[in-house]
Amino acid sequence: MSFVPQLRASYRIVDHRERQVAPHSVAFNVGANRLYCGFEDAIEVFDIHRPGEGTRLRTTPSKKSRDGLKGIVSALAFAPDVSSDVYAAGSFSPSSPSSSNIAIFSEANGEVPIMFVGAEDEPAGGGVGCGVRASVSQLMFSPARPFLLFASFRRVDDIYCWDLRGDVSRPVEVFSTSSTLPIRNLTNQRLRFDLDIGGNWLAVGDEGGGVSVFDLAAPSSTPAGGKEQESAPRSSPMSNPRTTPTLRFDAHGDAVGSVAFHPLRPLLLSVSGSRHFDQASGVSSDSSTSDSESDLEGRTECPPSVGTFAVKRPRNKLQPAALDTTIKLWGFDGANSGGQETGE
Repeated sequence: MSFVPQLRASYRIVDHRERQVAPHSVAFNVGANRLYCGFEDAIEVFDIHRPGEGTRLRTTPSKKSRDGLKGIVSALAFAPDVSSDVYAAGSFSPSSPSSSNIAIFSEANGEVPIMFVGAEDEPAGGGVGCGVRASVSQLMFSPARPFLLFASFRRVDDIYCWDLRGDVSRPVEVFSTSSTLPIRNLTNQRLRFDLDIGGNWLAVGDEGGGVSVFDLAAPSSTPAGGKEQESAPRSSPMSNPRTTPTLRFDAHGDAVGSVAFHPLRPLLLSVSGSRHFDQASGVSSDSSTSDSESDLEGRTECPPSVGTFAVKRPRNKLQPAALDTTIKLWGFDGANSGGQETGE
């Protein structure tokens, strides 16, 4: 029996100017009967059984207000617990010393947040706060322990973990692919991480094509107050336990945009690809254009007559190129990788 895909329903977000708005993040609730879409300063909730417009939840009272969750809602994640209606939302606006860009909501409470996670508060004796001043890229709850919230940030190499049962202003653990100091990525691309269904392993790719796997059951490799804390920059919350990868391997020749665990087998899927601009072609294009313009100026012997127009040649635009656009399947049961597929 063949399956023919067809459109069942469409849901649209309309702003105050009656314009269509594209969401920056989407997620189904645990019951899979509502679709949550995040955009600027709001979350739109759609009932999948009723097409059309949905219910809007304002994450901040107004544009000028400093309260609530400000900016574009870039990440949404629901706690994998059927008895709970809690979900997390993060925004592109970096957190400030007085507020956080990660909020915990409840479906029953509507647009009123339950708490804010990772608020950067200054210690009483001075020093470094425990917040992350960066845009939120991804949020994910642990499948086995739904009270643990993981978050990654734009151009930040570390992955942070908070325990919602305790002090949510301070992460309980920081997962870093570097064994020395935190590294800031140079790309704005989202590098998505994943947790296995048992909540025991965490995998994430990096900008250089490597994949790091963390053992969530193992104790942190860098305890609080270690030697690395003294040499850390003031912008990094190194007072929290840091965990280094249990396994790291070179998977691709380009940035690893996403990884995903198989729900039943010890397999990991990784996908790579990013846009690179050839600087050499841009220089040659500019030089050729300038040479042609100088030649035309040298050939001009008299001023142009009335009615003539100067024609400017358009410059060639830089076209992005991908170094490695592949999908690879990795096995962790002693076998080799299962396969590889090359995309465009």
